[in-house]
Amino acid sequence: MKRLVILGGGESGVGAAILGKQKEFDVFLSDIGSISEKYKKVLSHHKISFEEGHHTNSLILNADLVVKSPGIPEKAAVVLLLLKKRIPVISEIEFASQFTKATIVGITGSNGKTTTTLMTHHMLTSANLRVGVAGNIGDSFAQQVAEQDFGSYVLELSSFQLDGIIEYKPHIAIITNISPDHLDRYDYKYENYIDSKFRITMNQTEDDYLIYDAEDEAIANWLQNNTTKATLIPFSL
Repeated sequence: MKRLVILGGGESGVGAAILGKQKEFDVFLSDIGSISEKYKKVLSHHKISFEEGHHTNSLILNADLVVKSPGIPEKAAVVLLLLKKRIPVISEIEFASQFTKATIVGITGSNGKTTTTLMTHHMLTSANLRVGVAGNIGDSFAQQVAEQDFGSYVLELSSFQLDGIIEYKPHIAIITNISPDHLDRYDYKYENYIDSKFRITMNQTEDDYLIYDAEDEAIANWLQNNTTKATLIPFSL
C-alpha cells in the first residue's frame, strides 16, 4: 500500500485525503496550524489519521507521494526536506485529475477567475451537461472526483495550484489576464509569475484549446517567445 501524506488540513487537503483513502492509499494528513472542527469531523468520519500544530518528520518523510495545499510555499522547511529526499510533491489538482476522465475547463488569470468560472459553469449547466465547479470555489476537486460523477469540471486555478502540476492538462484552458501578483512567492520576478500562469497549457496537445486575452501585454509577450501545442483562440476587449 502506497503512503500518501497530505500537507494542509483545509478544503483541498481534506478533499485529497478523502480521495486517497477511497483509492486505498495509506493516508496521513499534517497541518502545522490548527484544523477546523468541521474538517476534523470529516477526517475522523473517514478514519484518516491526522495531526495539527506541528509536522512530525518521521510520519511525513516516509511518504511515497505528498499532496501540498496551495497556501504552503515551496520554500517551507518540510517541503525542502521532501524535495531533498526526491519524494514527489504535487497539488490536489494534479492528484485528483489522475482519477477522472471528465472533460476539464481550467481557468486562470490575475483577475476575473471566479466570475469567468461561475459564468462558464452556468452556461454548461444550462446546456444540460453534468458539470462540477471546483478549484478555488466550493467543494474541492478531489472530493468531487471521489463522491460525484460529473462528465465535466470547470476549475478556477491559481498560480499556486498550477505550480504543483506535472501531467494535468485541461481540454480547454483560459487565461483571463496577467498582472503582477504574489511576487513574494516568485523571487520578486514577474516573469516567474507569468511562467507559472502558463503552466496551464504546458501539457496541452493540438486537440486542446487555449483561450486568452490577445490585448494583454504579458500574455502576448509570452506567446511570442514560447510555444504551446494547443489551438489558440484569442479574444479582444
